[in-house]
Amino acid sequence: MSNAALNRIYTLLSGLVLAFIVLPLGIIVWASFFANKILTFPPTGYTFDWYIRAWSMDVFREGFLVSIQTAVIATCISLLLGVPASLALVRYRFPGRDAIQSLLLSPMIVPGIVGGAALYIAFIELEILFDVQVAGTLGGLLTAHALIAFPWTVRLVTASLTGTNRTIEEAAASLGAAPFTVFRRITLPAIRSGLIAAALFSFVISFIDLEKSLFLVGPGRTTLQIALVNYMEWNLDSTVAAVASVQILIICVLLVISDRYAKLSRVF
Repeated sequence: MSNAALNRIYTLLSGLVLAFIVLPLGIIVWASFFANKILTFPPTGYTFDWYIRAWSMDVFREGFLVSIQTAVIATCISLLLGVPASLALVRYRFPGRDAIQSLLLSPMIVPGIVGGAALYIAFIELEILFDVQVAGTLGGLLTAHALIAFPWTVRLVTASLTGTNRTIEEAAASLGAAPFTVFRRITLPAIRSGLIAAALFSFVISFIDLEKSLFLVGPGRTTLQIALVNYMEWNLDSTVAAVASVQILIICVLLVISDRYAKLSRVF
């Protein structure tokens, strides 16, 4: 088979995979404009009313703000802890290094519902031992979200550090630069793409999380994903599609802006 035929087959398969990924998102965005009172196909017309309705509902508006705040704080925590952990894993050799790295990345492969249940049980045990409420508090929710964001920071920053040229850092140190100065002036700019990618993925993973929030959210505090699930239990209109479309738009904008300034493709 010629190279031209192989290229055509590869292009076709790539297009099919891309369509398989993008088509459901496109359908959700399309459905968000349906004028039907009940979500049905084909639509009788198109309207923006579902977006207005979604924002006018307190449960969605407050859930959106809670999810944004939680994701931002969880991202900051994951960066503060993940960057030093990545530096230790890449720059130093010590017994159990590979095991520790696997342990730090393990939340990425644990099913969300299993992780949420495990954290809930662990928090209950802590409450019994120390007589301090953890489950259902803001601190418990932030801890859970930071935990699911942390592995992405470690993975992406570690990959970025592995690809950097250490001779520049060594040259700066040999010229008298203090370790913190080397880190601030040399290392951080060199891994900027990895840091931005880690922050982006940490934010997205926290923002869209449902399983851990279901177990750990407290009274009077509802994330956007929980609000969506609760609404879908009793309603079948395009409000959910409108909310989902806004989430898709936010994530796409973040990806485009981040790639524009950090070239995320270099990290992967």
